[in-house]
Amino acid sequence: MAVNGDKPHVVCIPFPAQSHMKALLKLAKLLHHNGCHITFVNTEYNHRRLLNAKGPNSLDGLPDFRFETIPDGLPPSDANASQHMPSLGESIRKNALAPFLSLVSKINDVSASGISDVPPVTCIVSDGFLSFTITAGEELGIPVVLFFTLSACGFMGFYQGRVLLEKGFTPLKDASYLTNGYLDTIIDWIPGMKDIRLKDLPSCIRTTDPNDIVFNFSMEATERSSKASAIILHTFDALEQDLLNALATIFPCIYTIGPLQLFLNHILEKVESKSIGYNLWKEESECLKWLDSKESSSVIYLNFGSIALMSQEQVEEFGWGLVNSHYNFLWIIRPDLVMGDESTFLPPELEAQIKERGLIVAWCQQEEVLNHRSVGAFLTHCGWNSTIESLSAGVPMICWPCFGDQQTNCRYTCTEWEVGFEIDSDVKRDEVEKVVRELMGGEKGKKMKSKAMEWRKLAEKATGSDGSSTLSLNNLVNKLSISIGG
Repeated sequence: MAVNGDKPHVVCIPFPAQSHMKALLKLAKLLHHNGCHITFVNTEYNHRRLLNAKGPNSLDGLPDFRFETIPDGLPPSDANASQHMPSLGESIRKNALAPFLSLVSKINDVSASGISDVPPVTCIVSDGFLSFTITAGEELGIPVVLFFTLSACGFMGFYQGRVLLEKGFTPLKDASYLTNGYLDTIIDWIPGMKDIRLKDLPSCIRTTDPNDIVFNFSMEATERSSKASAIILHTFDALEQDLLNALATIFPCIYTIGPLQLFLNHILEKVESKSIGYNLWKEESECLKWLDSKESSSVIYLNFGSIALMSQEQVEEFGWGLVNSHYNFLWIIRPDLVMGDESTFLPPELEAQIKERGLIVAWCQQEEVLNHRSVGAFLTHCGWNSTIESLSAGVPMICWPCFGDQQTNCRYTCTEWEVGFEIDSDVKRDEVEKVVRELMGGEKGKKMKSKAMEWRKLAEKATGSDGSSTLSLNNLVNKLSISIGG
């Protein structure tokens, strides 16, 4: 067995949002299990939130799996809520390089001093949207591997930003282009993508502002990704083969490592870091007991992720649609989900109806819920973590995308992978009721359930002993090991 000084030392830094942190922490656990020393870097704000959610000793780590922090550059806040993503992205872009350089240099100084057995940093595994790490790697002489917590289709969609700008598709000439049918324009020149409409591409292209923060942030990040030593995508080959073939002609070194949770399931008892959590809200375990009391495939699970916001009216439309469907449902309503209010106030008559068939909790362990025998469908915002977790569990979806790559994931879920229905962004209770009934009990729903189980088997095969994702993971670990000593 290698001593610490012979270990690859990987500094992992996620974009400071729940889904990005969750995915990279899972990857970090896999790398740790495969012999890497890990330093995981959170922002000070999120580090505090994790301690609040998981307990004061939850991030003590292990001798070779440690946590560090850097500031996010925003004004101090004691809030326990998702931060404003455009402001956070812009602040990180402008302010994170110097403290990150200082942190990595400090780690290497400690290593060189010989006062601890921490090995020198040999690689940075960074969230793909933190392009400042490319600069840091160049200054420090350390290779950088970018991990995009995205599907291949989502990554390819973001990568088209510059071309869409040059061809005049974005920014939109004015706001009327959002509603006049323009977004239905077919884009037929993106490699590996067919029958894609403008509205199926990441939502940042829907801006009328040439200086839009999110669009320029995303475009810069994906363009700079060509300077990385390698790119990791959280997907598996069988799911997106055409897109991966197309991306391989653009990027010389891509690793497809997913689904991450299936890897962790295989080695769970052996993972020393398994107790290290990643949820920014306290998980409410009573929902699992509630699910235990329900029949197989009888419950629809709703969760709109960690960032999406809803109006009170949208919450009520979803609520009445669910109640009127007469199916059991588990609904995650996090404390900051509803715009302009700290809490959700349901009309008394709706609240009474929900108590008959539904359970509302603030947060849960999603993988356990999706794999519970009583869950038959997932009403989701189509964030990529949620989508690939649902595919891994063999659970079909009702898709209500909000922003980012969710529109692209929704398109592929419904048309390419044939495991979902999309509902209109202007949600109405009648449509919710109709789609829930069809997915839970109709003929189309049965076909989607069967197709979802096929994807589950292919995902399990990809993460098996000789699967495509396992091969990618082994190749990545070998690359990290070779990097020792330059």
